[in-house]
Amino acid sequence: MAILLSCQNLSKSFGSRPLFEGLSFGLSDGERTGLIGPNGAGKSTLLKILAGAETQDAGEVTPRRGLRLGYLAQQDRFAEAPAGRTVRDEILEALDGLGLEDHEKERRADEGLTEAGFPDPQQAVNALSGGWRKRLAILAQSVRRPDLLLLDEPTNHLDIEGVLWLEGFIEAFSFPFLVVTHDRRFLERVTNRVIELNKRYPEGHFSSAGNYSRFLENREAFFDAQASREDSLRNIVRGEIAWLRKGPRARTTKQKARIDRAGNMIEELSELEYHNAQGRAADIDFTAGDRQANRLIHAVKIEKSMGGRKLFGPLDLTLAPGEKLGLLGGNGSGKSTLLKMLAGQLAPDAGTLKQADGLRVAVFDQHRARLDLDLTLKRALCGNGEHVVYKGNNVHVKAWASRFLFRTEQMEMPLRLLSGGEQARVLIAGFMLRPADVLLLDEPTNDLDLQSLEVLEASMQEFPGALVLVTHDRYLLERVSQRVLALDGKGGARFFADLSQWEARLEEQRAQAVPEPQKPAADGPSAKENRELKAAIRKLESEMQTAERQVARARQALEDPAIATDSLELAARHRKLEEAQAKVDALFTRWSELHE
Repeated sequence: MAILLSCQNLSKSFGSRPLFEGLSFGLSDGERTGLIGPNGAGKSTLLKILAGAETQDAGEVTPRRGLRLGYLAQQDRFAEAPAGRTVRDEILEALDGLGLEDHEKERRADEGLTEAGFPDPQQAVNALSGGWRKRLAILAQSVRRPDLLLLDEPTNHLDIEGVLWLEGFIEAFSFPFLVVTHDRRFLERVTNRVIELNKRYPEGHFSSAGNYSRFLENREAFFDAQASREDSLRNIVRGEIAWLRKGPRARTTKQKARIDRAGNMIEELSELEYHNAQGRAADIDFTAGDRQANRLIHAVKIEKSMGGRKLFGPLDLTLAPGEKLGLLGGNGSGKSTLLKMLAGQLAPDAGTLKQADGLRVAVFDQHRARLDLDLTLKRALCGNGEHVVYKGNNVHVKAWASRFLFRTEQMEMPLRLLSGGEQARVLIAGFMLRPADVLLLDEPTNDLDLQSLEVLEASMQEFPGALVLVTHDRYLLERVSQRVLALDGKGGARFFADLSQWEARLEEQRAQAVPEPQKPAADGPSAKENRELKAAIRKLESEMQTAERQVARARQALEDPAIATDSLELAARHRKLEEAQAKVDALFTRWSELHE
């Protein structure tokens, strides 16, 4: 594969703190690369350097001659768009400078807006929600069809349905990309290479071909090899140090060489110990109460409306110890409202909701509302004392801070100067000190890096009380929740066995929503009707491509040699293939009808 862009010995620091040093790697044609790493590793800064929006302290970035780069920043500028500027105006402007004829720009803009699902291209940009602004920003870059697209957290502000759309949208890209994201399910589905920035690696990064699952396997093998090398080298160094302590006279060339070799091994061991220590993640362990009641929260036919619009109900819900419930729904569907009702902060409009006597509920607020940003880190972690009490033991505040990856020099720093991820870790630290029977987690993964996410996931799985989780992180939702409750925002609430069952239901609803072919009027279709018909056809074509990819994945799963002797699994996968193929056939039939 041809190299599109390479960087050699890149280094960047902020103040006295280096983000990365001596970074060297290349991006090639055909690669769909995910860039991950802990908070503060410099992922966003690296993207800006590659895009030419920021300069490095040292090293070189060498793009292929004539390379056309696209760059999606984390924050868009659409909220400040002038009044009257439409979604279509933005896309047409994005196509300027490409040498396209006007009719070609019009066609490409219309196709892109249809593929991105915009219901009204004439809608004012500054009236869009955060999720739709994110879609518009992604489309404005992708519609230019760059040689290489750099995307910084494209899933931010998107709900789960929006992320599902993005997966299908990005899979259709004909050009390579480099994407920064913490969404592990997204990485699993759209990438064929993963790079992690982390000081644990001798070269400052680790690159693995394949999707996220393959990356985890390769990284584990690398860490095992590193640990084995450290143990082996430590034993050798121990012997060399004993020899050096005998004070050998460096009279011969052989003795001088051994002394030099011992010094080199001691230095290599020190580097290995440093790099291996960098992999430490926050140790998150929620404290459960000792309640054994069968029903911690019991709701019967509860309903809730806001602003004259019914959010959900009637809904029956029981939470018992060990229950792990995932809560799904689009923005404004009532997820946070339901959490407040479960916490006893909000009463239902109808129905009954009872909590067990003395129930202890801990709520994680996605808006960080419970943090006093004027407090120092030390006071936020332990109040006016020097110790916290955790599981009956006194822990010094510095040790407690270190457990959450905070440095000693940060102890007197006000919370407002901490990153979003660091503020989230402060909240989690407070959670750990409060015994709880029920945990209500509203977007706990916001701003957390992958290391913290992995530990948070394990802690939630081990929590013995009841847990309700709202998150856009489908990987976490799938691994933690035992069942899923989906709110449609129109009053409906339905339980699903898992996330994949909900996704299948969502696909069915989308297929059913495809418009029926319109009969032309006696004097022929109007220009508006023609545009609507063409838009419907393009939408169907996009859905057909997605459905065909699902057929390909289902066929590949069926042909997996690992299940060749498992008759039950073979039958289940064969049914999935048949269902996927039936969907393609239905979409093709509808497409043919529209063409006629």
